[in-house]
Amino acid sequence: MNGLSIGQLAAKAGLNASTLRYYESVGLIPIQERKNGQRRYDERLLERIHFIKIAQQTGCTIPEIVILLEGFEADHSISDRWEQLAKRKRSDLEERKQQLNAMIQILDRGLSCKCLTWSECLDKIESNGTC
Repeated sequence: MNGLSIGQLAAKAGLNASTLRYYESVGLIPIQERKNGQRRYDERLLERIHFIKIAQQTGCTIPEIVILLEGFEADHSISDRWEQLAKRKRSDLEERKQQLNAMIQILDRGLSCKCLTWSECLDKIESNGTC
């Protein structure tokens, strides 16, 4: 039989087979025909699954992911709906990236600090600008 079984695809994608079934049920991946009672998947589907996983990890909802994957219109290269969502998500991610970078800087300062408490460190920073 050609293609991967759902278990093989799930293993390669680092997911449970039930997750792939869920992705099919909500339209994130195409429903596969059964051959001899088994779903068979093209290995190229891994790229799409990778996109879905990253989108979920960065806070995209299932409906948003569907639009990002399928929100193109046949007569246009980028639909207005897709473009608006992509711009909004990009802006949200940039804001989140700034927040993450700020937290990383705080943690880096804390890791290089020899103070016993955060309050002690803040007092030193306020008094002489460094800890």
